[in-house]
Amino acid sequence: MKITTIGGGPGGLYSALLTKKAKPDWHIEVFEQNQADDTFGFGVVFSDETLDEFLSRDKRLFELMRNEFAHWDDVAVHFKGEEMRAGGNGFCGLSRHTLLRLLQQRCREEGIEMHFSAGVDASQIKKRFADSDVIIACDGVNSAVRNEYADAFQPSTTLRKNRFCWMGSTRPMGEFNYFFRETEHGPMVAHCYQYVPGHSTWVFEMDDDTWHAHGFKETDEEDSKAKLAEIFAEELEGHPLLLNRSHWRQFPRVFCENWYTDNIVILGDAKASAHFSIGSGTKLAMECAIALSDALVAHAEDDVQKAFQVYDDVRRTPCQITQHNADVSLSWFEHMSRSWDMDPYQFAMVVMCRAKSITYDNLIVRDPEFVRKVDDEWYARHLRDTGEDLRQTRPTPMFAKFKLRDMEVDNRVVMSPMAQYSADTDGNPTDWHKIHYASHAMGGMGLIFVEMTCPSADARITEGCPGMWTDQHEAGWKEIVDLVHANTGAKIAMQLGHAGRKGSTQLGWEKMDHPIADKSRNWPLVSASALPWFAGESSTPKPLDRADMDAVKADFVQATERVARAGFDMLELHCAHGYLLASFLSPLTNTRKDEYGGSIENRLRYPLEVFEAMRAVWPKERPMSVRVSGTDWKDGGLSEEDLIAIANAFEAAGCDLIDVSAGQTVPDQEPTYGRMFQAHLAEAVRNLTGMATMAVGAITEAAQVNTILHTRRADLVALGRTHMANPYFTHQAAAWYGARNEAMWPKQYISGAAQAFREAEKSREKMLELQRKAAPGRHSKMG
Repeated sequence: MKITTIGGGPGGLYSALLTKKAKPDWHIEVFEQNQADDTFGFGVVFSDETLDEFLSRDKRLFELMRNEFAHWDDVAVHFKGEEMRAGGNGFCGLSRHTLLRLLQQRCREEGIEMHFSAGVDASQIKKRFADSDVIIACDGVNSAVRNEYADAFQPSTTLRKNRFCWMGSTRPMGEFNYFFRETEHGPMVAHCYQYVPGHSTWVFEMDDDTWHAHGFKETDEEDSKAKLAEIFAEELEGHPLLLNRSHWRQFPRVFCENWYTDNIVILGDAKASAHFSIGSGTKLAMECAIALSDALVAHAEDDVQKAFQVYDDVRRTPCQITQHNADVSLSWFEHMSRSWDMDPYQFAMVVMCRAKSITYDNLIVRDPEFVRKVDDEWYARHLRDTGEDLRQTRPTPMFAKFKLRDMEVDNRVVMSPMAQYSADTDGNPTDWHKIHYASHAMGGMGLIFVEMTCPSADARITEGCPGMWTDQHEAGWKEIVDLVHANTGAKIAMQLGHAGRKGSTQLGWEKMDHPIADKSRNWPLVSASALPWFAGESSTPKPLDRADMDAVKADFVQATERVARAGFDMLELHCAHGYLLASFLSPLTNTRKDEYGGSIENRLRYPLEVFEAMRAVWPKERPMSVRVSGTDWKDGGLSEEDLIAIANAFEAAGCDLIDVSAGQTVPDQEPTYGRMFQAHLAEAVRNLTGMATMAVGAITEAAQVNTILHTRRADLVALGRTHMANPYFTHQAAAWYGARNEAMWPKQYISGAAQAFREAEKSREKMLELQRKAAPGRHSKMG
């Protein structure tokens, strides 16, 4: 076998090294356009976890690297004149020049041919390397090979908003530092770490407006050095900044649909880039090099394409997870000004948890003292804002009370509205609903939502959806509300919504969103515009005219009055997920040419009419919320500017909380899933408007709830499927954190609560002790 590698960076050299070790008789060569001792930038970062992998793969390389490491456990956040330290992170810094030198040394020792100052014309690689069985292209983020074969690799590159540049300094440091600076033109940050004794990397970052206002120029290194040295004079402690092609750039976010074509495969930044704020670029390249080498060794002699596919299968998901974490992290830095009004430890908590891979419980294991200080600050802020003193009981933010108007909930956990499709054919709640809601409410959550309920028969999603347009409906729901109030400490909320063009469909466990199979049972649909859900299958809805609007609004008003009489503590209007009112808000579903279409102000007009009419008859002492889709997960859909305009408009109309969900507006949406994947939308509303928000979406752990609350992503946290799987989620979390509140437990269960707390305390202490012993300073990826 002959393997040709184009690009002599860490990924290319490491894949060559590992493959040659496994197959000494294979001919492996590397072509690098720069000289052997050329390198750009200063240091690279590895986690302890990554170093374990290096040790297992090539002990000789690991030993060489270990002698050169600068190691740290602490991350220090410098903000508003204070330093906040979080320990137990376990990272090493290394000179990029040293890393390349050691990789080159190991490659020479294994007999790999390396050619430097050897540029390769991407258009000629098949001719030039016609005798190569495999061509590995790892020629960087601007890969010429990837661009030459763009039709096959299907790359997309997005330039992100912030400006950044890499410099060095002679200032030593024993930790990773984030230096946040307020300037007359806006905030900026320096990401800093030592990579060899007496030398540290400094990555300066700021938004485009701040960059322009300071008069920086992309390639004027000396001018940038002088300005930054003045701004960060205190942090530099008299040490100079060092230059090495320290040009200003915007981060190129690279993603490729395919990683190979014919006998060419891509590696490193050529296939996927990860933002420097999680220190993963070199790590990602070298981990992918391991997988590529393994696949080549196992399969290339028999089937090169199979080897490439195995490489893709093994690394595609981990690579996308890392890239997603990096995307979330870089997005926070693009919007760091939104957190600038925070108290110091809350800000530090946001920095540590910005990418969502580190949570409250992770930090307790890493550095309980840091978490104690974060909690202290939170309790002090809560006392100042609410008068509730939690400094002695320390229940965590999850178990702090929260008040909207006259409704006060015992904790911040909410059970999301979840369709049950179990009403009778007239829309009445059944015994299932009594059992479902009453039993779940005993699980300890502060607030429980019932499923979307419809104000008229033709507003239903399915024939199994409940309604609120008859006395029988009202009586049925009142019985459920009374059960919850009599037997639990939970408050209960109703969500009213109209299905619009998504109505008249099959039950959720049948063919969801498709029309009822028996066409005789379907009913006429309405929407903002005449756009069917599934073209050619779903009915085309009638666009609402003025008379229709008045009729639908009247339906919502009468339903609101019934909800109030039934005793619900809170009412939510459903303006999300492509249903009727959401169809007015999204430009994807609203193509109207009248005063209800076009600008976001016009698209808001009818949903606001309905909300205002409901608010007028809803008791003033009880809160109202609105559920919105923060994004449609589709180009041309709702923007963040739209979301903020929607939130502000509903707040002005008397809305107390925005429940921020996402998507389900169009059937061909393209969501980006992951843990807490919609929380950033609630966070944007919370930080930009100051409104109370509720976060939803793939929230599954108590640690995530506390993280969301601590970092001001939301004020309430809603869990849906988690509560279906475990109605007692909140009780178990209370026991885990030692948050004792008998009001959350039915009297009949209080003796069981005591035992649950004892068992949880033992389990928690045992787990924490095992984690500390097994992995001091080795607790997953930073940020």
